[in-house]
Amino acid sequence: MGINVLGHQTTLREKIEFTGVGVHSGQAVTMTLLPSEADTGIIFNISSDATNGEPVDLLANLKMVGATDLCTVLGNPAGAHVATIEHLMAALRALHVDNVVVEMDANEVPVMDGSSAVFVEAIKATGLASLAATRCYIRVNKPVRVDMGASWGEFVPYEGSRFEVEIDFECETIGRQKFASDMTEEVFCTELSRARTFGFMKDVERLWAAGFALGSSLENSVVIGDDNRIINPEGLRYTDEFVRHKTLDAVGDLALAGAPIIGCYRSYRGGHKLNSMTLEALLSDKDAFDFVESPMSRPRVRHGELIAVSAPAYAAVFV
Repeated sequence: MGINVLGHQTTLREKIEFTGVGVHSGQAVTMTLLPSEADTGIIFNISSDATNGEPVDLLANLKMVGATDLCTVLGNPAGAHVATIEHLMAALRALHVDNVVVEMDANEVPVMDGSSAVFVEAIKATGLASLAATRCYIRVNKPVRVDMGASWGEFVPYEGSRFEVEIDFECETIGRQKFASDMTEEVFCTELSRARTFGFMKDVERLWAAGFALGSSLENSVVIGDDNRIINPEGLRYTDEFVRHKTLDAVGDLALAGAPIIGCYRSYRGGHKLNSMTLEALLSDKDAFDFVESPMSRPRVRHGELIAVSAPAYAAVFV
């Protein structure tokens, strides 16, 4: 089925600390993941040094998304915010971490090696603690589709968690690639977690001028040169690493639903913006989804009546 059947919410057993740089800001950052109580969700705590004022808490929630240009940003990009959350969010969702406080001393999650691999390894090494509260799931009840030019994204009912992501680039090094699989922890860890972010050398100066990719390097990005060749000496980690990374991004972006989704997500020529728009379309349609307490159970909660299951705190935003 591709879904975690554990009945209870989880958190980390111990805190985990990461240090690195932001791929866009180029700033050094220390990030600490802290265990938290049931129904907390994923909260980013941005220190006063990064906000030029008081510390700010940002709930990892679709309603908090402030930008989706080259990465997913929570909060106001011109004020208190945290950027490039998708690789961490993907690891947390794939490894079934429901509750954690993410303390940051800068405004961007460290890029590490450009994938989710470092986060996955650390979380697996630390382990999870089971909490008393029941986990809530979002079950897709009917197809929901968003078209954006030549791109589209959609949710369809499916008895499990599945991703079908297709990309189509004019660059012959990438071309048309598709990844389709039920999304289990094992699939994410072995098939997606090591896929790195990528970009084109021809775009570097434009991105720098716009204040992006200031921390990008061959250590954390796959770079395609002007001759359409991979510049990185080690080459690719997967033959289709590009679509695998796009799928990793989708896992992270859809984690902003706040609960595991029982359904299939499909996209063509998508990205952060399309992922966000399609998730918003799903959660804005009261007939399109229900909250359930088990992947195998039928709906137990009517919209607006958050009882009978431990529905996530964000739920009232959409119901």
